[in-house]
Amino acid sequence: MSERDTMLILFFRKIVRFLRSGKIHVGRDPRRVPAPALILFPLLSDTLCCGLAGILTLRGRGKPARTDGDLDTRFSQASGHNLAALLSGAISPERYLGGIPSLEALERELLHLKGEDAFRRLFFDPAEAGRFAALSRKIHAFLVEEERLLEENEGRFSTVDLEAINQGLLLIRDLVWGLDRDILGNIERIIRLAGAGEVGDVAPEAFPKYREMNSLLNCLDRLEVRGRDSAGIQISFIPADAGVLGEVMTGLAKVGLDGELQRRMATGDLVNGSIACFPAAVPGGAGGQAISFTYKTAEIIGELGRNVRELRNQIARDRLFHVFTRLPVAFATSFAHTRWASVGSITEENCHPVGNFTLTGTARSAVQEKNYPAYGRGPWTIHCVLNGDIDNYPSLRGALESGGELIAPEVTTDTKIIPLQIEKYLLAGHDLTDAFRCAVGDFEGSHAIAMVSNAEPGKAFLALKGSGQSLYVGIAPDRYLFSSELYGLVEETPFFLKMDGEKPSRPDQPETAGQIFVLDQDSSGGAAGIRAFFYDGTPLPLGEEAIRKAEITTRDIDRGDYPHFFLKEITESALSVRKTLRGRYRIERDGAGESAVFNLGEDTVPGRVREALLCGEIRRIIAIGQGTAAVAASAVADAMERCLPGSGIRVEGRVASELSGFCLENDLRDTLVIPITQSGTTTDTNRAVAMAAQRGARVIAIVNRRQSDITTKADGVFYTSDGRDIEMAVASTKAFYSQIVAGNLLALYFARLLGTFSAERIAAELRQLEQAPEMMRRVLARKEEIRRSVEMLAKQKRYWAVVGSGPNKAAADEIRIKLSELCYKTISSDIVENKKHIDLSAEPLILVCAAGSPEAVTADIVKDVAIFKAHKSGVVVFADEGEERFAGIADAVIPIPNAPMPLPVILNTLAGHLWGYYAACSIDADALFLREFKSRLNLIMVEQAKLSLSFYECVADGRLRRLVNDFAERFQQRRNGGGFSLAGVRTMSDLILLLKYAAGKLPLDDFRRDFPGEKETPSPIDLLDITLGHAVDELSRPIDAIRHQAKTVTVGTSRKEAPLRGVIFDLLRGLGFSARALLSTSVLAISRIQKAVAAVNGHTLYAINHLDADGKPADDSTIAIVGRGGISAGMRSRAEKTGLLMGKKKSIVASGRLYAGQGKSDGASIVIIPLLGEGDRVRHLLLVHVAFNEGLSVGERKELLGERINDIRNLIQEYNLPWDESCLGKIPLGLLLGEPVEVIAGQIRQNLGPSATGHKERS
Repeated sequence: MSERDTMLILFFRKIVRFLRSGKIHVGRDPRRVPAPALILFPLLSDTLCCGLAGILTLRGRGKPARTDGDLDTRFSQASGHNLAALLSGAISPERYLGGIPSLEALERELLHLKGEDAFRRLFFDPAEAGRFAALSRKIHAFLVEEERLLEENEGRFSTVDLEAINQGLLLIRDLVWGLDRDILGNIERIIRLAGAGEVGDVAPEAFPKYREMNSLLNCLDRLEVRGRDSAGIQISFIPADAGVLGEVMTGLAKVGLDGELQRRMATGDLVNGSIACFPAAVPGGAGGQAISFTYKTAEIIGELGRNVRELRNQIARDRLFHVFTRLPVAFATSFAHTRWASVGSITEENCHPVGNFTLTGTARSAVQEKNYPAYGRGPWTIHCVLNGDIDNYPSLRGALESGGELIAPEVTTDTKIIPLQIEKYLLAGHDLTDAFRCAVGDFEGSHAIAMVSNAEPGKAFLALKGSGQSLYVGIAPDRYLFSSELYGLVEETPFFLKMDGEKPSRPDQPETAGQIFVLDQDSSGGAAGIRAFFYDGTPLPLGEEAIRKAEITTRDIDRGDYPHFFLKEITESALSVRKTLRGRYRIERDGAGESAVFNLGEDTVPGRVREALLCGEIRRIIAIGQGTAAVAASAVADAMERCLPGSGIRVEGRVASELSGFCLENDLRDTLVIPITQSGTTTDTNRAVAMAAQRGARVIAIVNRRQSDITTKADGVFYTSDGRDIEMAVASTKAFYSQIVAGNLLALYFARLLGTFSAERIAAELRQLEQAPEMMRRVLARKEEIRRSVEMLAKQKRYWAVVGSGPNKAAADEIRIKLSELCYKTISSDIVENKKHIDLSAEPLILVCAAGSPEAVTADIVKDVAIFKAHKSGVVVFADEGEERFAGIADAVIPIPNAPMPLPVILNTLAGHLWGYYAACSIDADALFLREFKSRLNLIMVEQAKLSLSFYECVADGRLRRLVNDFAERFQQRRNGGGFSLAGVRTMSDLILLLKYAAGKLPLDDFRRDFPGEKETPSPIDLLDITLGHAVDELSRPIDAIRHQAKTVTVGTSRKEAPLRGVIFDLLRGLGFSARALLSTSVLAISRIQKAVAAVNGHTLYAINHLDADGKPADDSTIAIVGRGGISAGMRSRAEKTGLLMGKKKSIVASGRLYAGQGKSDGASIVIIPLLGEGDRVRHLLLVHVAFNEGLSVGERKELLGERINDIRNLIQEYNLPWDESCLGKIPLGLLLGEPVEVIAGQIRQNLGPSATGHKERS
């Protein structure tokens, strides 16, 4: 029995003694256990998940302060202060739902329920869970009634009162969502994760572990929008005792699980189901043993939700894991990661976390003894996850592997370099903190990294550099959380710190950018408990004032069944518009008709602004914004101009930065600035507002977010929607529509104030705005029609343009922005009538915003569309329903509901947004097609690397050729249908050529001429992999993200080329000839025949000269001996007599084919190899004197013959002789290799005797 097995048995025995003793507290909170009692698993956990998120529980912290109430009681008190009471006058608006103190108390109670003790009671007490389920139904009913009353009485409340009501209702919606989804919904998830049928089947000791894992998997589910082709999760337990696992092994054997345990304790890098056992230090100084469970899943086509479902199923089915969850533990760590592969194949080995296992050492084990001077010798582990890319991965790997290969060929992710680079500094004597800092400082590219190690358990190390990634650290009373997205934290806590990867420690030295946070379970918690510093080591002080509160909840980040947030938000846009209209006015009817009573209070339009308008002090209105908000500003300016005729007020729409840079006058007291912003934090807009206000301008902001920066700079604020209409997609949509509606409401209010419109007209205009939500729903109902037009046209044209006239120019501008953001294209936006004078020679695809145009303009647009088509442009027209004139001209016509301005601006834009969404999806489908093939190619490349095949053997691999040929056929079909048209021309041309090389359809000898600059890429397969990466990067459209957040592929699979080995290759190398001197056919032939060569006895090297212009032998071509060795030194050669190239050697130079067999004159066993020189022409011949290994088996001889075996068999059968493979064993190898099949068949007949030679051939 080995020493390792003995340790395992002792370990199991000690754990069983622990279990029998009854002295171990399981699942206890460290705040409840006095020292030196054991602290158990879930409350000392490190959990990492990608998009980098995780939890680090603090030890020794006191209990979070108990709230002074109960959620049910608090809600009953708040709901008594409802709208009915407000409408009856029983309460004031500021006392709605009990006012701010009551709402804050409700929020605290919900957070308390998410705490460990409260949730444990709820989980194990069905009656308590039932009570809260009933409370949830009660809150839902309350909301329905409040919404009904608000709809019926919205005109009775001022905008100030409406804001208070909306704020209260928002919190109640958050409350019931959190109760339903974040608390009650997790009970069933935890039960299923534990593989249990009901709550009673979950052991109390196991519950905290499953709860933490469930939280981790919930996080993965939310973060999957950032990556989804693979995912991994690892749980490590450290038992409280310092022994190893003992009699548990015996117990496992009794239930038939011991064999599975041994199988899963496999050596090497982590794969799905891996279990590892290794010594580790328990916090406090004691030593112990840890057991880790790893679950991984990979799927080339990453369907949203698939990975987390698979991980949940694996954990729920794992009987071994369920056994170990009942063990008392002193410490535990957990990692998880969801991946969208940028470097490396989509395999289980490449799922994160990735460890520091290397190939060196006598035993290939997942745990290796290594000597870190700062920590001594031990089985140290370093586990990392990565968001982003390590751009200099190849060079770092090359430096680490200068002394030999360290990374297994199946591990091709660049994340692998992170733990190895950290280990490099640990081996040099650095402690873990400094080793981490030095390592991340070596990495190029934007990255977010999290790392833990058993060298310093209880700590989590975070690093962030660049603008492409992000990291947030959540703050809770008894734990830290971290995530690369804010929505990875909010299920557990709203309080957070944000790391800044772009801020340098020294402003004049940008290379010092990058921040590191070290989270420690033994710290004081909060901001003060975090050790923070820059990449150069400069300390970064953190104060409690840096802690911020998230304005989103899990309700805001729920994507539902939509594939993208972008589509969800477009679909919700009609509701956002409806909320923007709510309560801002009411329409009254009298004998004279309808009139509007506006409900814009002092908070929206202050009295001093109204007075300045009425007395004529305001002579100019400027609407400003940046990006999409600037387009909304132009539409609002159009509305102001249309609604204020004859007022003497000049209206402008400007980009905010243009106003601040070029258009500010010293005195702006006659100016009203209307800044438009979705977030309220746009720097250019806020700066322009501040500068205008300093010069006396009045400011009314249109903004979506309460308490944002701009609200403190404005005189009045018009909140769109309900003041917290979160947009998760980077490309904003519903905010744009609401901003236009808000601007039009303001314009109509000013028209009523200044009398520029009659009361009846204002009421009619408001009635029209009320139709917007329904008309938007009608446009949304045409999604499939819009998608079909995209499939027909989007990929047919490289250049795109959007056009619109009059107010619809704003629609064109906004569609242009979204098409650019979604599809990564530079797109022009023009007036319809001007387009024919600009760039029709480019034959672009043109989207025409024609709906809502006056008849005279529409008639002109019809003519312009005909001109576009005559110039071979593709044309999609958004036209009024019933408009038939475009049908015979445009490629596609999308009907838009008939409506007067300003609705067509919104409806045209909505249709354009949908068109852009489906266009991006269509382009991304091409990337997915290539990504799938790239992943399958990588799998074969990894298998070939394991076999140490040369690239010539790789190209000859039948599996590879079948894969490439199948893909090439489908690729061409897709390309003929317009696919890949938006990829780079060179990328596509290279890809087509490389597919032919990889399939063996082009001679490999031409590869270097076609790709002369690829000196470091010895194989077309490697270059194909890299080129596929470039193509995927060019075509990927992540929809909800932006390009630098969703960088897809930067490099191909990195692997080392296996050197050519064998007696003949060694001779060539010794004579100074590399593989580049060989034709690809020669490499394969040598690789095959070397098995038949027992020894090299000598060689003669000839120089070949005077070939013709095509590199072929001529009558005066010469041959000369330039080198000899072995038995050749004493031989005479015909080349020494005449010097003319002739005979077999001339044939070899002409054909370029290697010869192996027997010399014609002396019968010597020889191999003659043509060698290339300058201009890829045969410049040398190498004649090798060999001894053939006549002892080769029949099977080995068949392998030598290759396809020729079939020809020999056919000839023998043609003589009416039975075929017997054993006859090959009687043929000398020189004859078998060097003679035509007819000669070999004749020899076989002769060996069979007279009876065989007497057989006649079939007629």
